[in-house]
Amino acid sequence: MDAVLKAAQDFALLLAAIYAATVALYFALGYGITWLNDRNPERRIQKSRRGEIRKAVEIRQSIESIFVTCLVVTIGIFAQQQGWALTPWTLTWWNAVPLFLFCMVLFDAWFYFAHRLLHTKPFYRFHALHHRSVAPTVWSNDSIGHVDTAMSQGFYMVIVFLVPFPAVILLLHRAFDQINGTFGHAGFEYFASKTARYPSPMLCTTYHDQHHAEFRYNYANYFSFWDRVCGTISPIYDKRVDDFEATSPPLRLKKPAEPAVADKPAG
Repeated sequence: MDAVLKAAQDFALLLAAIYAATVALYFALGYGITWLNDRNPERRIQKSRRGEIRKAVEIRQSIESIFVTCLVVTIGIFAQQQGWALTPWTLTWWNAVPLFLFCMVLFDAWFYFAHRLLHTKPFYRFHALHHRSVAPTVWSNDSIGHVDTAMSQGFYMVIVFLVPFPAVILLLHRAFDQINGTFGHAGFEYFASKTARYPSPMLCTTYHDQHHAEFRYNYANYFSFWDRVCGTISPIYDKRVDDFEATSPPLRLKKPAEPAVADKPAG
């Protein structure tokens, strides 16, 4: 009985730590990227829409869904700690980067096919809440239903039984995914370049922004590989990236000056 209680306490402490760190990162990224967006208004992707009006409801939903994400991460790591999953590989300076990249590739495949499933008729009701954000913002990344979150983030709970990733790699990947997802929903383009369009497999913010605006394309998370192979990439994605690359002004760290307003004549 004491062993069970100790295990429950360890699980609760691990969950609390991961949840607190993720919520802190959510708000730090949200306010930090908003600060950057305010200084670069020309980089807004959907010029005629303002997703910021959904900020309050998205934050409330995100606090809930982040808990689900952290729960599945905790289950995976706790299973490792208890010896229920595969014994993790020993982490070294030499294998850290390859393991992290391998984790990214596997997660991207998981996310793509889970996301495609969530867009089918039987499952879309679980995903519809996320698509209320037609013009996503930094607060939209985690504004997802509980079942949707469990399906897209369940990777962390399953992968420890298939691939012996060290817990550090899983935690670093989770943090990276939070950063990547927040920029992917930011609504402003900062990464348009040759590395974000064909033949490169990398993405920029426009990729997921198009998914929210058009619903039918761009299901992947990190790479365009699965969308290109499966024919689900937006036919105008590469052109949009090229246009942003050609027209985006230099990045600003100061707010643009307000246009001068002429004084009205007296009387």
